[in-house]
Amino acid sequence: MEHGKEGREDGMNGPDADTLLFFSGRVAALPIYEALEAALYEKWPETKKRVQKTQITFYDRHVFACVSFQRVRKKAELPDPWLVLTLGLPYPLESQRAAVKTEPYPGRWTTHFVLGGPEEVDGELLAWIGEAYDFSQAKR
Repeated sequence: MEHGKEGREDGMNGPDADTLLFFSGRVAALPIYEALEAALYEKWPETKKRVQKTQITFYDRHVFACVSFQRVRKKAELPDPWLVLTLGLPYPLESQRAAVKTEPYPGRWTTHFVLGGPEEVDGELLAWIGEAYDFSQAKR
């Protein structure tokens, strides 16, 4: 199901039904997601989201960020709660915060971050999301 910044179709505040379903069984991670979603809509108000079974995708013309529960670290290394943010960047990000980075295509790096709390949605992370947003908008 696709949603814009207004979120819920009934006009009420809070997560929509599709988002709540995505987080069923992992409700403790919802505050991390809510902080991320609020920051995305504040900075890029035209952002749309698509809630799927295994991920929530954020896009404008093209996808620039996804959240999921993909295991990118061993279970013992994951915080509780946790959420994975995935970005497409034009370069390999050199940061301890990047859990995994791969180059699926020349000049396109997929970078996964494990977020363990709403406080991790900070200026540094938003700057990288901004780079991913700009990179996605440059696609033809």
